Amino acid sequence: MKKFLIATLLLALAFSAYAQEEKEVKKGWSLGVLPTATYSADNGFQAGAFGDVYYYGDGSTYPDPLHKISWEGSYFTHSHRMRLYLAYDSKYLIPNMRVNASVTYMNDPLYSFWGFNGPASVQDYDLWSNRNTGAGNNLNYYGMSRDMLRILANVQGQIVPHLNWAAGVNFWKWKLGDMKDNGVSVDGAKEYYRNDVTLYNKYIELGAITPDEKDGGLALELNAGLVYDTRDIEAAPNKGIWAEAYLNGNVLEHQYLKACTYFRHYIRIPVGFIKAGDPVFAYRLAWQQTIAGETPFYMIQNIPLLVQRNMISEGFGSSGTIRGLRENRILTEGMAWANTELRIKLVNFKLFNQFFYLAVNPFFDAGIITKPYRADKLQGIITDDNLVRFDYSQYKSYLESDPKLASTLDRFNGVHNASYTGTIYDSSKIKDVVYSGGIGLKIAMNQNFIISAEYAHCFYNPLNADTWIGIGINYQF
Repeated sequence: MKKFLIATLLLALAFSAYAQEEKEVKKGWSLGVLPTATYSADNGFQAGAFGDVYYYGDGSTYPDPLHKISWEGSYFTHSHRMRLYLAYDSKYLIPNMRVNASVTYMNDPLYSFWGFNGPASVQDYDLWSNRNTGAGNNLNYYGMSRDMLRILANVQGQIVPHLNWAAGVNFWKWKLGDMKDNGVSVDGAKEYYRNDVTLYNKYIELGAITPDEKDGGLALELNAGLVYDTRDIEAAPNKGIWAEAYLNGNVLEHQYLKACTYFRHYIRIPVGFIKAGDPVFAYRLAWQQTIAGETPFYMIQNIPLLVQRNMISEGFGSSGTIRGLRENRILTEGMAWANTELRIKLVNFKLFNQFFYLAVNPFFDAGIITKPYRADKLQGIITDDNLVRFDYSQYKSYLESDPKLASTLDRFNGVHNASYTGTIYDSSKIKDVVYSGGIGLKIAMNQNFIISAEYAHCFYNPLNADTWIGIGINYQF
C-alpha cells in the first residue's frame, strides 16, 4: 500500500508541469484498462483486468460520456472467487431516458458466512481459515460456497428538470452449498476443510436457514421510484444533491418488498488557493428495510440500487457501505447508515493527451440495524446446547496430540481457556452502533475513470477486520 501511494505521488509530481490552462474537453473514444493487481483481507490477491470504455462524441456532453461500457474479469487467490462482469450505461441512447444494464457471474467456492444481525453474531478469527494439517481437522468455520448469475436492466425518465421516474428488473440465480476446497497436499494425500464444522451447516441444523433456501434459488426483483439529481459531474461531483426513494420487491418464490432511500449531498468548500480545485465535503444518508414478507437467505446480502457504480452491491460491510468490516459482515432485514468524507484534489496534470488529477479522501462511516433478520428464531434457540460454537477442550486435546502443532497450541492457549465454549449469537448486541474511519487515495482520468485505494479501521472492535484495504474504481458514492 505504501509503495502504491509513493509511486502515485511521484507520477503526479513528475507530470504536473504538463498541466494545461485550456478548457478541458474530450472527444471521441476514451479507454481505461488496468490489471486487477489488488489485495483484500477477505479474498486475498486479485488477478485479472478491468476497465471502462467511454464515448464522448463531439465533446459537447463532457465530462459526461454519451455511452459507457464497463467490464471485469478476475480471480482471487485466497477465496478462489472468480468474477465476470459487463455493463452498459447511457443517458443518450434513448432521448430523455437513462438506460443501465449489466450481466454478472460470480463463483465463490470459499465464501465467508458470518451469521445474521452483525454485532449479534459472535465471531472468532481463530476458526476462520485455520488449516491444521495431518489429522483431518482443517477448520474454516465461516466457510460455504455460492454461485451467482445476475442480469439487470434499469431505466429512468424525466418528469421535470432534475426529477426522474425510475423502474427496473433484476434476475438472480443462486446456487449455495458446502465449501469447494482444492485442499493441500499432506504426506502425499489431500487434506480438505471440514464441511461438517461450519456456521452455515449449524444454521441449517438449527433451522435458521430453511431447507427450501439452503441450496439457493431464483429471484426476479422489480423496482420503481423517484430520483432527484442536481450533480454537476456524476463520477465525482463538486456540488449538488443525488437522492433516491423506491420500492424493490421479488415476485418469485419467497416474495418480499423493500423500501430504499438514499440521500447524497456534495458541498464545494471555496478555499480558492488549491490550483487543482476546491475541496468537496460529501455525505450519504441511507436506509433500506424489508416492509413486507421475508428475504430468503440467498438474497439477504443484496443492496438494491437503481444505477450500479461497481460490479456488485452487497453489504453491509466492505467497500460499498461501512468500510473496515469484513465483506457482508452484517446480514439483516433493515439497516441505516451514513458515510462522510472530505475530497481534496492535490494536483492535476495532462499525460498522453489525457487529463488527470490526484486526490485524497479522509472518511468516517457508521451504521445501525433497524430491523433484525430472524431474531425471534435465533433467540428461541439460544439456550440450546447445540448452539455452542465449538468445544475448545476437544480442539486443545487434538493440538496436544501432535508435536508438529506446537506453535498453533501456543497461540491457542493465549486466546482460549481449555474449558471455554461460546455462543454464536448474542441478541443484546443487535442495536450496537458500528463505526469506522480511514483515508483514501484517488487517481482520476478525464474526471470519469477513477482508481481508488482506501484504508479503513473499524472502531467497533468486535467487528474489526484488522488491516482493511480496498482497491478498485470510483468513489463510494
